[in-house]
Amino acid sequence: MSSSTAYAASGILPVDVEDAVLTARIDDPERAAPVVAVVRHDRLIDVSSIATTVSDLLEIEAAPAVLAHADATGRSWPISDVIRASLERDATRPRLLAPIDLQVVKACGVTFVDSLLERVIEERAGGDRAAAADLRERVSASIGGGIAGIRPGSTDALALKRALLAEGLWSQYLEVGIGPDPEVFTKAPVLSSVGFGAHVGVRSESKWNNPEPELVLVMDSRGVPVAATLGNDVNLRDIEGRSALLLGAAKDNNASCAVGPFLRLFDERFDLERLRTETIALRVEGDDGFLLEGTNALDRISRPFEELIAATSGAHHRYPDGFALFTGTLFAPVQDRGEAGRGFTHHVGDRVAISSPALGSLVNTVGISEELEPWTFGIRALMGAIAADSTRAATAVEGPETPSDERTSVARRRAAANPRGHAGAPRYGSDRTEQVER
Repeated sequence: MSSSTAYAASGILPVDVEDAVLTARIDDPERAAPVVAVVRHDRLIDVSSIATTVSDLLEIEAAPAVLAHADATGRSWPISDVIRASLERDATRPRLLAPIDLQVVKACGVTFVDSLLERVIEERAGGDRAAAADLRERVSASIGGGIAGIRPGSTDALALKRALLAEGLWSQYLEVGIGPDPEVFTKAPVLSSVGFGAHVGVRSESKWNNPEPELVLVMDSRGVPVAATLGNDVNLRDIEGRSALLLGAAKDNNASCAVGPFLRLFDERFDLERLRTETIALRVEGDDGFLLEGTNALDRISRPFEELIAATSGAHHRYPDGFALFTGTLFAPVQDRGEAGRGFTHHVGDRVAISSPALGSLVNTVGISEELEPWTFGIRALMGAIAADSTRAATAVEGPETPSDERTSVARRRAAANPRGHAGAPRYGSDRTEQVER
């Protein structure tokens, strides 16, 4: 059995991996910039000669066909080695990064009835985890039956809104859940997302938080969906529950956005239609023996993907480098962990696996945001690193360097990749930081 077939069987790669066009970003210690790669059989093939960024790659017409003819004789890495290094978080070996780069990371919330009710409960509980248990039955009885099956923005939805307003049960979450406009927010800054194997972070003060397993669609600069992957929209329920205006504090923190393991590009065998019936599974395993499992069935989403995309990008807003869009989750955990009635929250060390047959598995371990390696590799550093690699390639063509020239060249490349000398700059040698980009 080949390693790609074995990893497909284990769920890390799609079940139909041999028919899938999968791209990745690799952190290679021998390169200043992340490397764009494509999966081919048992190896990851460097395609940075075709595109230096994933954003560039997704602008290429018929990108899957172009990748199919990419030169396989250049630099490559065994998939099994890269997956192991990623899970071990070994910075001395090539490992996976989030498979997106210059795309803005957007997210839609409250796109499923089940999670809509949980947002209303959070709001009514004021972020109090203990109070949520008492509210859950009452809110479900009062609202749940009325909104099941209602098309957002429809005349039935408007009639229900009037009825709930009259009863004093209306909520800002119901507005975006069944109203004409979906919730769209910015989940994370460009280049801040973590990838397969990395830590995901929750803030130290949060006592009520959870993973959110989601489908992530990736659009090009025209707003056209061209690829898909998996994501974990880590959420701090106690913070958002206090006020929706604290959404940024609840959603956008160090290592709070995980994406991966690969991008699957759309082609004649894989498109939005296939994803409409995909089921995303979640499994959380704690060091304390706790086990949580759940699913996100995409056929139960309340708005079609096209509506979510149109609400994000159009004449009102363009994204010249493309954007990634979290599409929301059905899953909202209520299973008790420890004290009865207290529901679920993460513990440090939780292993979170988000998987689907078509997209593989995104695996991460929970840590505290303030204690994890800080994000330091931003857009300026990326541009400098690409320039440094270009300089190195040009030098290699001109001829070999002397040992003294090589030391000088490495110093120049480091400076180019991080011109102001910020922490986390070195990407070569023994002083290379453990993780400059997640």
